[in-house]
Amino acid sequence: MTPKTVVVTGASDGIGLECARQVAALGHRVVMVGRNPDKTRAAVASVRASAPGAVVEQALVDLASQDSVRALADHLLAACERIDVLVSNAGSVFERRTLTDAGIEATFAVNHLGGFLLTELLRERIVAGAPARIVITSSRGHYSGTLDFTDLGFERGYSILRAYSRSKLANVLHTRELARQLDGTGVTVNCLHPGAVATSIWSGAPWWARPVLALGKRVAMISPEEGGAHLAYLAVGPEVEGRTGGYYDEGRLTEPSTVARNEAVACRLWAESQRLVGLPA
Repeated sequence: MTPKTVVVTGASDGIGLECARQVAALGHRVVMVGRNPDKTRAAVASVRASAPGAVVEQALVDLASQDSVRALADHLLAACERIDVLVSNAGSVFERRTLTDAGIEATFAVNHLGGFLLTELLRERIVAGAPARIVITSSRGHYSGTLDFTDLGFERGYSILRAYSRSKLANVLHTRELARQLDGTGVTVNCLHPGAVATSIWSGAPWWARPVLALGKRVAMISPEEGGAHLAYLAVGPEVEGRTGGYYDEGRLTEPSTVARNEAVACRLWAESQRLVGLPA
């Protein structure tokens, strides 16, 4: 096996951390990207301890900040001669409507636009090193997601679940359109619902929902290790070599929502995403 360079965002906790741990244990070089320096440093130390001899590195980004995403891309391009796998996994939710410094609704900015911008900035390097893979973490929540291009940021009718579902729908649309654009390059693009995982992503949920979520973590949700395994499967699993444009639900190729399969909507979202992150059309 030839070791790969695997970049994982959202790697300081949850399924990103466990994916990094499992990929490093297979002998691949892993760049673990997190937002909090201390938390990311501790996560890197944990993976190094569990995979002696593995090359495990740290990088930082705040996906709500486009400047920070651009700085991360510059760092990765300098540090990585090739990027064999990009796992775009980081995500968040916000109880109340929150805007980034660029004036963009924060859930959409973090869960979709940050990964979109990073992928585009690394795209040439990834293609140059093909065969390569891009993996995007989505959710079953995309099935209830909607896109209103006149109000992408929920100036009207914001709720934590509506914003989350919209961002996850954007993840699937991004996956499918990017897979179409990269067809024939040797780069595959897939997304997944990793399972209902007992992680900290919903710590920002409303107070009244937290007891229900806490109970769900105990009795209905899978562990971060199991969720991370689904992520690692798409990142380096030989079984999915050459497969592209798919939405996987806990490791099973599954048909996404009707809206997620709409090519016209995907193209319009792509153009709007380019505009919002300042990339040329």
